[in-house]
Amino acid sequence: MLGDESVNKIGILFGMENTFPPALVEKVNAMKVDDVIAEFVQVGGVRMDEPQKYSVIIDRISQDIPFYRAYLKNAALHGTIVVNNPFWWTADDKFFNYALASKLGVAIPPTVILPHNKHPEGTTDRSMRNLIFPLNWQELFDYVGFPAFLKPYSGGGWKHVYHVHSPEEFFQHYNQTGDLCMTLQHGVVFEEYYRCYVVGQEKVHIMKYDPRLPHHERYVKGNPPPSSEALRARIEKDALTLCRVLGYDLNTVEFAVEGGVPYAIDFLNPAPDAEITSVGAENFDWIVNAVAEMAVKMAVTGEDPAREMRWASFLAGKSPAKQPRKGEPAWVAQRKRGKAAK
Repeated sequence: MLGDESVNKIGILFGMENTFPPALVEKVNAMKVDDVIAEFVQVGGVRMDEPQKYSVIIDRISQDIPFYRAYLKNAALHGTIVVNNPFWWTADDKFFNYALASKLGVAIPPTVILPHNKHPEGTTDRSMRNLIFPLNWQELFDYVGFPAFLKPYSGGGWKHVYHVHSPEEFFQHYNQTGDLCMTLQHGVVFEEYYRCYVVGQEKVHIMKYDPRLPHHERYVKGNPPPSSEALRARIEKDALTLCRVLGYDLNTVEFAVEGGVPYAIDFLNPAPDAEITSVGAENFDWIVNAVAEMAVKMAVTGEDPAREMRWASFLAGKSPAKQPRKGEPAWVAQRKRGKAAK
């Protein structure tokens, strides 16, 4: 139970961000919804039977700090709605997302996952006895094609991303990746590029974006819309499809448009950039308002659109299970359903 049962607290867990967390707290509290308040999360050593303190936590930092990730999983166990689901976020990776998106009919450039260039720490060549050696590199290059992007199978922030135009250029960068697990993806020669905020698996905000520019200039001023209504509708539809099937309540989805086709390039951004200094005032206001409204709705109703293994249910053609009541972990509801069926 919450420490004060009469108040639904929304907690913001964050790191080096300076503008989004305080603006989100201010917006929620300015909404003056009865029995709902927002604050920065305070956490110390965490007991395994830690009482529920927050109805909702917006997570902006646990991808970098394992202690926070463990805390959030325990909070979820005790009934807190965590945005984004820490269990799925821990398990997710970009290569799986590309393969899943392709099955869903979302346009994805040809992509392969590659073995580590150097053995991961604690392993040797004896650990790799199932790995074909040497690899048939030409077969992979023929499938992907050049130009291509060499990038980590997980992670973000455009770290360790290389634009390569030939096998020679590929090996030059691949040999610098150490024990990172990398993907090689065909490089879309885009005429338009968009980054989309997706909030609550319902709202989409399409932003014109240019990844070739310095970080603080990438969001195009004036935010011109997609070149056609059909393209705008396809981008919005695909962005929602991806976030709903992956169970993300807050995400950004990036599309590179070539020949009128929006290719989904990156959609594992569950703590997306929301600083006013990079996204600009208009986009900042949109994301602050949308996340505040989502968090308040979750706190009041206890409804979380993210459901465990939603992608598996989707592929099997099953409807998502009914959401457990507020404060009741999913495994409790599942056990109750099992007893009722006997």
